[in-house]
Amino acid sequence: MRFFLRRFEEIVGVACLGIMVTVAFMNVLTRYFFRYSMAFTEEITLYLFVWAVMMGTSIAFREGSNMAVTLFYKQFRREHRKYLALFASLLSTVFFVVLAYFGIREVLDEIDMNAMTEAIEMPMWWFTSAMPIASVLILFRIIVRTRDDLQSGNY
Repeated sequence: MRFFLRRFEEIVGVACLGIMVTVAFMNVLTRYFFRYSMAFTEEITLYLFVWAVMMGTSIAFREGSNMAVTLFYKQFRREHRKYLALFASLLSTVFFVVLAYFGIREVLDEIDMNAMTEAIEMPMWWFTSAMPIASVLILFRIIVRTRDDLQSGNY
C-alpha cells in the first residue's frame, strides 16, 4: 500500500498515457484502413492529457525537479536561499490553493448542470476533477518537500 501511495502519480500517469496511445493508434488504424475517423478519440486523448500533465506536475514537486531560475537563486548566500525556497513554496502553495478552489467550483457547477462531454456523453466532471484532485495532491507534495528540504538543509 505504501508503494501505491508513494507512486500514485506514476500509476495514474502511465495509465492515462497508455490509454491515450492505444486510443490514438486505434483511430489511426481505422482512418487508414476503413477511411473512418472515430470522433471520440480526440476528446478522450485531450481529457486524459490533462490528467497526465497534472500527475507529472505532482511528480516534479515531489522530486524537487520543478522549474526554477537557478541563475538568480545561486547568486544568494546559503542562509538567504532558505528564505527564497520558502517564498517559492509559499507562492506555489497559494497558486495551487486557488486552482483547487476554482477547480472544485467548476466540478460542482458541472455536476449541477449535468454537463456531458460532446462525443462520448460522459459526465464532464470526471475529467475536470483532475484540477482539484491533482492540486490537493500537489499541495501535499509541496508541503512534504519543503519540510524535507528544511530538515536536510537542501536549499
